[in-house]
Amino acid sequence: MAEKRAIIMVIDSMGIGAMPDCKDFGDIPECNTLYHVSEFNNGLNVPNMQKMGLGNLGDFKGINKVENPTALCATLVEKSKGKDTTTGHWEIAGLVSPKPFATYPQGFPKELIDKFIKETNCGGILANIPASGTKIIEELNDEHHKTKFPIVYTSADSVFQIALDTDLISLETLYKWCEIARKLLDEGGYNVARVIARPYKVFDGKPTRISKDRRDFSMVPKHTYLNELKDSGSKVIAIGKIEDIFSKSGITHAIHTGSNKEGLELTLKAVKKELPLEEIAYKKGETYNNISLIFTNLVDTDMLYGHRNDAKGYGMAIEEIDTYVKPIVEAMSDNDLLIITADHGCDPCVEGTDHTREKVPVLVYAKNYKNCGNAGELLGFDNIVKYIKEWFE
Repeated sequence: MAEKRAIIMVIDSMGIGAMPDCKDFGDIPECNTLYHVSEFNNGLNVPNMQKMGLGNLGDFKGINKVENPTALCATLVEKSKGKDTTTGHWEIAGLVSPKPFATYPQGFPKELIDKFIKETNCGGILANIPASGTKIIEELNDEHHKTKFPIVYTSADSVFQIALDTDLISLETLYKWCEIARKLLDEGGYNVARVIARPYKVFDGKPTRISKDRRDFSMVPKHTYLNELKDSGSKVIAIGKIEDIFSKSGITHAIHTGSNKEGLELTLKAVKKELPLEEIAYKKGETYNNISLIFTNLVDTDMLYGHRNDAKGYGMAIEEIDTYVKPIVEAMSDNDLLIITADHGCDPCVEGTDHTREKVPVLVYAKNYKNCGNAGELLGFDNIVKYIKEWFE
């Protein structure tokens, strides 16, 4: 039997309209990431996703509606209670989170911070407040250099973030401190989705985050569709921060990326069967069946542009992604299924720098796909698992 594959590409934070309960998450009903980004840029040039039916899902300037989409296109409504990367990706993989992760708008409790300082032997910490990462690093860089204390901060999301200058304190130490924070959060029942390592360096007096060395230390998810695939002997190839989001659970191969371009190039290589799979396998010399899932996260839209209110950069990133859709489609065999989606919103044109609680698009494409057209609004990002199961079966 020929190999069958599914490819999921998550355009991180490319939401397409507010969820009905957005106010419960501190968002306004007007939030709509793709609408505002396309409006700000006086239209987006995305001919490949347009052909698949992206424009049929709303009024997005420059993204036309097409009469016969080449893909199934739909709007997905999140079942889980959250607007973060972890919740969104877990639901994409079939795991719904009815209880939201905890957030810490006043900073983390003293007893947690005291334990963190003691176990890491870091001497003390700076900040312990919700903040924009780029701003807090700029504000506290001098003090960080004086004290050598890490900068610990959170956001509207469920995150414990640790930033430090890796010319001052090693990257290995940062990762070790993140592992300690993860352990303390889990042991203490703090219900925090992710610990994020935020390494930076100072260039020409300006602190600059090093994206390629960022790592996420997530809670371990309960059973997802990825576990189902792995347990049945299939390959699950994680590109970008997928490995971190799932805390390696259900993954067989993984490779990190420093940019969207790198993630797109690696996805194209994976589709062309040019990835060095043995090199990136968790277990060397394993044999697998004829089923593979390639799962890519493209983070720049969110990390570099959404959170920084940079609608121009966001638009350019979406256009860059679209240029890779055509070569990926051309490299696909008749036994490959491509799914393009998102995990939440991060509207750069509304007040604030946090994620926005939004619906997401889904484009489901195969060379001989029978279900093309607009499927309307569907409840659950976990519809993606349904499409993949149908394809594999």
